[in-house]
Amino acid sequence: MKSVSGKEMCKILERKGWVHLRTQGSHHIYQKPGVGNISVPVHASKSLKPGTQRKIMKQAGLNKDDL
Repeated sequence: MKSVSGKEMCKILERKGWVHLRTQGSHHIYQKPGVGNISVPVHASKSLKPGTQRKIMKQAGLNKDDL
């Protein structure tokens, strides 16, 4: 699986219809009606840890091709 940064994950989520609600510290909170909320840690351009990236992708219903 391709590793992405928090900033890149935010862009991917926005393309898939997720809406940025707020930023709490370094975590960006996204929401999609009927699905729920997702928190994405954004630390400069550092890549997300593999487990964190998989969890975000699972919550958002993303697959490897969406990256």
